[in-house]
Parts: sequence; structure tokens; C-alpha cells
Amino acid sequence: MPRRIAFLFPGQGSQYVGMGKALLAEPGEGRRVLRRADEVLGFSLTRLCLEGPEERLRETPNAQPAILAVSVAAYAALREAAGDDFGPAFFAGHSLGEFSALVAVGSLSFVDALLLVRRRGELMGQAGQERPGAMAAIIGGDDSLVEEACQEAAPFGIVIVANYNAAGQVVISGEPAAVQRAGEIARAKGAKRVVPLPVSGAFHSPLMAAAAEPFAAAVAACTLVAPPVPVVGNVTAEPLMSEEQLRGELTRQIISPVRWAQSLGYMAYEGVGQYVEVGPGQVLAGLAKRLPGARVANVESASAAGALVAAWRSEG
Repeated sequence: MPRRIAFLFPGQGSQYVGMGKALLAEPGEGRRVLRRADEVLGFSLTRLCLEGPEERLRETPNAQPAILAVSVAAYAALREAAGDDFGPAFFAGHSLGEFSALVAVGSLSFVDALLLVRRRGELMGQAGQERPGAMAAIIGGDDSLVEEACQEAAPFGIVIVANYNAAGQVVISGEPAAVQRAGEIARAKGAKRVVPLPVSGAFHSPLMAAAAEPFAAAVAACTLVAPPVPVVGNVTAEPLMSEEQLRGELTRQIISPVRWAQSLGYMAYEGVGQYVEVGPGQVLAGLAKRLPGARVANVESASAAGALVAAWRSEG
């Protein structure tokens, strides 16, 4: 197996009706993980993943545990296929995906993670109702352009950069009027497109403050251990190596920007050459593919896990 490899775990928005179907159809650890999720949550999360309806799956309290369960199940299938031939250099997850990464690396139990993200989704949904917000993707403008647009839109309300996803792909978040105005300013400054996002709140912004304090209490009640392999955090785009760092990251993450482009840049600087997105969708693999010389793959089933491991072994 290549030594400089990073496993990436997707965040909210990657869900789709039918996800997890192959994992449930294939015997092994992936299926076991999904069945365990149903037991822990007390309802058939797997049926929701397979059958929808899409509107219910998209609801934040459902989408977050669903994505985590499918991601962790896919990782379990990958571990099962690889056996002892396993040695990633880094783990990282986009927003919600950070919890999947912590389960994968062994810092957080699957049961605690499921209950945490279910609670996280509930709190974020409530915060969105109490302080309605909006988000929009700004395409084709550099970071400084979008940051300036947010600053100039401040008289209309709170608006900040919420996701630094890639060069020329930034997401803003905040009060609806301010988000709209920031988008208009960004277009006037040269951004190519502004795409409103179908979300239930202004995630990763100060409008989520009502969710942060009770969620911090939930994090404090969970057992976390220092990761044996570095997990690159969203808030700082640097490795999280201690229990204290993990707790601070998970608490701050709700109201802080996701520095995903910077996280990928850090891993590339540290010599990572292959990025494997583990879970539903291929958004993160697509972003990693922009890195010079990067190899990418996606694992969402036991068969895909087996094929990837076979490719690693053929490379010696």
C-alpha cells in the first residue's frame, strides 16, 4: 500500500436515496456497521438511505447520521479488504465528515459518533429556525475577493466565508439579505457565478451560536482519545493530535469556516500523493483531483474496496 495516502470523509450534501445499497447487499463488516446504526438510533436508518423519501433524508438530523453510517461502513469494508496491509498518513473529513474520520482513526466510538451527529443535526436545525440564514457558493472568485464582498455587505447583516473548498470555489453563509448582497458584490468584482444552496440554516457561521453551547456539552460527555494517525482539522487545517484539540475542534467547528482547501494543501505539502474519498459521492475526490499529480479514488462498497486494495498490492 502507498505510504503517503489520505482518507477523506464527505459532509452534508453528499447524501442521496439509494446510498449504502451495495454495502447492505455484500456480506461483511460494512453491512454489520449499517445494521448497528439501526439498532443504536432506534429506527431504520438503512431504509431511509435506501428508499427515502429524499426530503426526509435531506433533513439535517437524518442526513448527518446517514452519511456518517455509510461512510464508516465503507471504511470498515476497506479495512476488511486490506487486512494488516494498512498505513494511511492522514485522515480528514469535511464538516460532518470529521466525525467519520475520528471513528475511522479510532478516536471516537461509532455509537457515540452516531448519537453526537444526530444531536448536532437537531441543534443546527433548531438554530436555523431561530435565526434563519442562507448559504451560497461563489464560483470563479479568489478568496480575498469573496472576503472583501462579505465585509462590504456587513451593513446588510452577518455574512462570512463558511467553506474554503478550493481555489475559485467558496461558500458564504449568514443572514439572507447579507448573503444576497455579498453575492451581488462578488459578481460585480468578477466572480463568475453565485449559486444559492438548499440548506436549512447558515451553517459554519455565528448564526449557529445557539447550537454550539449545548453541543459542547454533548462532546464533553463523550470519550475521545488522541488519534494514532493525524487528523487534519477543519478549523485550523492542521493536525489534531490530542484529546484536548479534538474537543476544541468539534465544539468550534459549528460556528467556524471549513478550511478544506488549506487542509488539502497541508497534506499535499506533507507528501500525500493519493486521496481516497470514503463514503457517498465523489465531491471530495473531485476537489483533491485539482492538486498537481494527485491520484484519487472513491470507496462506497466492498467491491470498490477490494479493487482498490488489489491495485495497491499490484503496485508492490
